[in-house]
Amino acid sequence: MKENFTPDYSYETAVINSGFSLVCGVDEAGRGPLAGPVYAAAVILPKECPEIEGLNDSKKLTEKKREALYSKIMDTAIVSYSLVDAKII
Repeated sequence: MKENFTPDYSYETAVINSGFSLVCGVDEAGRGPLAGPVYAAAVILPKECPEIEGLNDSKKLTEKKREALYSKIMDTAIVSYSLVDAKII
């Protein structure tokens, strides 16, 4: 991935143009499945969602900025997440 990557939403646009009405983004966080628990999340932002600065890579954000984004996302999106223990993985 390029350092200054800016999403162009071409994949999302193609899916919507092919007839789907919802597009879900997914990601995981954790030290790795053998080192400890892993969180996985799925997020659907509204079609007319305003740009949320910093949403592209949470690992590059400060804790304060991540917390601010969390509130914006939870107020705006449909969110599902789960924690899976390393023993299960």
